Amino acid sequence: MISIFPRNNFYKKILHIALPAIAGLSTQMIVSLVDTAMVGRLSEATYALAAMGIGVLATWALISFFSSLATGTHVIVARRFGQKDFIECGNTLNNSLLISLSIGVIVAAIGAFFAKPIADLFASDDLVAYHASEYIFYRFLGIPFFLISVSYRGFYFGISKTKIFMFSGIITNLLNIIFNYIFIYGNFGMPRMGLAGAGLGSTLASSFDFFFYTSILLLPSYRNKFQNFKKIKIDLDVIKSIWKISIPVSLQNVFILIGFLIFVAITGIIGTQEQAATQATISTLFISFLPCFGFGIAVQTLVGNNLGAGKFYLAKIYGIETAKVATIYTLILGVVFILLPQYVLLIITNDSTIIESAKPILRIAGFAQIFYAIGVVLANALQASGKMLFVMKAEVITNLFILVPLSYLFGVIFGYGLIGAWLAMPVYILFYSSVILIKYLSKDWYEKIPLKNQ
Repeated sequence: MISIFPRNNFYKKILHIALPAIAGLSTQMIVSLVDTAMVGRLSEATYALAAMGIGVLATWALISFFSSLATGTHVIVARRFGQKDFIECGNTLNNSLLISLSIGVIVAAIGAFFAKPIADLFASDDLVAYHASEYIFYRFLGIPFFLISVSYRGFYFGISKTKIFMFSGIITNLLNIIFNYIFIYGNFGMPRMGLAGAGLGSTLASSFDFFFYTSILLLPSYRNKFQNFKKIKIDLDVIKSIWKISIPVSLQNVFILIGFLIFVAITGIIGTQEQAATQATISTLFISFLPCFGFGIAVQTLVGNNLGAGKFYLAKIYGIETAKVATIYTLILGVVFILLPQYVLLIITNDSTIIESAKPILRIAGFAQIFYAIGVVLANALQASGKMLFVMKAEVITNLFILVPLSYLFGVIFGYGLIGAWLAMPVYILFYSSVILIKYLSKDWYEKIPLKNQ
């Protein structure tokens, strides 16, 4: 079989898609750190940072829910691209854009109108609520641009053009930093807006993202091939298929957020110092999470393309090979986390007491995340194969019924403290990855996407 499917060809294709996606995702993490640093240097930094936490949480909750539109678009476009049905690829994007625009306008209007009540709900201090409401107002105005960009992102992922996402991410996030510098501090003749300027800067950057993706699609090579703006029609079959794929992913994202918030709260029961160490460790783990998400994008494209082309065995092999590549990365990083945790934690904080508390749990996390790549990559492969509900159920059950109760049992009931709570993490990851792997290796690992032309 190696002679038919040479492994070096697999890895070349995997890295060709994954590396630009990882680069694009990494720029988002960098701009988040820069935004926080800018706001943290305001004279009213204490109130502004507290307000920013509320505003970011409010927008992130929506973003994490609706960003699954990218998955629905991605999976369907990848299948159609594998079938070489380029017109249907364009039709899928058109209908995805209609969904994004409709939801975006409604959510933006509601968010902007209720910005103050939302801020008042989460802020006990009036000044914090004031800053948070201004930030939420400007951030929500950018939701339509963001959701449209999400649809575009799924389309470009589906046709293997992750470099477009990378270039857009680099330029957009650079503009985000520039706009924030101008409006937060009032530079170049603009008014000093403080935290509200950070919200406005992010919205302006999101609008560029929209224009960048649209301009690429208007190039003759794309316009002639996919004919997006030549044949625009509301296709209920496509819309239903996008929702069928996206809703389970959205619910999965919500339950993951709830599970980890409860986990962090449990470490807070153990102690404030322990909770701070947990936050530092989770932030550090994003170094390994983001590349895993990039490999997840690659596997959704490759599995979807090959399923669309009717190459079922090759699609399954791509899932396994992508998981191997991602595991090599998490293995190397896991060794670093285990052997040199104090130096890795310095990226997040220079507080020696937090570092000392976080060192043992980063070692535990370093071991656990070695196996994380298998679960994440093959879960994305299963989503591409139509098994979204299975992945959602696996995540919900293992997160809420293994990670949460075991962390409370080991850390609080048995009295093993922070280390005990974090010992639940490898149990959760090993169980989740095993369930996903067993399903992926089964005979019924894929199903058809129910569209009228399939």
